[in-house]
Amino acid sequence: MTSVNSLQVVRNYYGQLIIGPPGSGKTTYCASVFKFYQEKLSRKVHIINLDPANDNVIYKSSVNLMDLITVEEVMATNHLGPNGALMFCMEYLEQNFDWLLDKLQQLRDYYLLFDMPGQVELYTHHNSIRNIFSKLENYGYHLCAVHMIDSHYCSDPVKFITTLLLSLSTMLHIGLPHVNVLSKV
Repeated sequence: MTSVNSLQVVRNYYGQLIIGPPGSGKTTYCASVFKFYQEKLSRKVHIINLDPANDNVIYKSSVNLMDLITVEEVMATNHLGPNGALMFCMEYLEQNFDWLLDKLQQLRDYYLLFDMPGQVELYTHHNSIRNIFSKLENYGYHLCAVHMIDSHYCSDPVKFITTLLLSLSTMLHIGLPHVNVLSKV
């Protein structure tokens, strides 16, 4: 028989992982959903900026990866281009997962919106993002990937099929519940 003291209490946290190509509207979506949840639904919500290159945010983030590492710093110190630096930053976040977990655990009882970078390789075949959110799942974080897709890419059959394949590849690689959202309609 197991005593109550020996049981580990697992808290449940909920949120959205906002992903998509550059310029698809991820940051705008985060700001709009934040405002809607707070003002219309009176729900406690926080935005987590996990884009180490996004210094033009239109919201106040509760956790900002740029406090830990930035793409500009990595490019300057490691002599990498922007894509390589972004992948380096995600690997660095994965290695420093405790930094993120400590920040997130201070946001108890809040709905979380994760504003993510726009480099699609991070979601289709690079493992850091998948590993980070897999670890968060083990800590009771229940997240859904919201894949922003610029509606312009659905106006041409070839672009539409390419977008569907990108979305499917992302969904399979990340392994989270997945919703596609057409933006800029």
